[in-house]
Amino acid sequence: MTKRFTDAVRNGNRGFYIRNSLFFPFHFELISIWLGKEMSLLSAPELIADIADPDILSIREGGGYTNIVFRKWGDLGKELGHHKGHVILHAAEKGDDIFNPDNLHYIKVCFRDTKTYRQVVFELIDDPFSL
Repeated sequence: MTKRFTDAVRNGNRGFYIRNSLFFPFHFELISIWLGKEMSLLSAPELIADIADPDILSIREGGGYTNIVFRKWGDLGKELGHHKGHVILHAAEKGDDIFNPDNLHYIKVCFRDTKTYRQVVFELIDDPFSL
């Protein structure tokens, strides 16, 4: 049985990253992705809406996880870690009606390096432009 991401986020489940590859401990229906820099009034988040282009993103699902590879980026932890930025997913629960606005959520992904593990933590947010 696939975990609902809203429950996984609220329960504090964590994912991890390896260079340009993010691993999520849940499945979701992805609508769009933003990559944003913290503390910058001049830079707008980069919107990635064409998730079908294999030169931009690769997405795969395992039994209880989703993996997204950002092909145009190097090491996401170096670029966005240490409170420099974040990734935001606009998504619905796997199998939910994506045309019902009540089913759509924003998931903020933050990079938290420890000495032994490259963790990502998740937060449900209301508006990706008011962080």
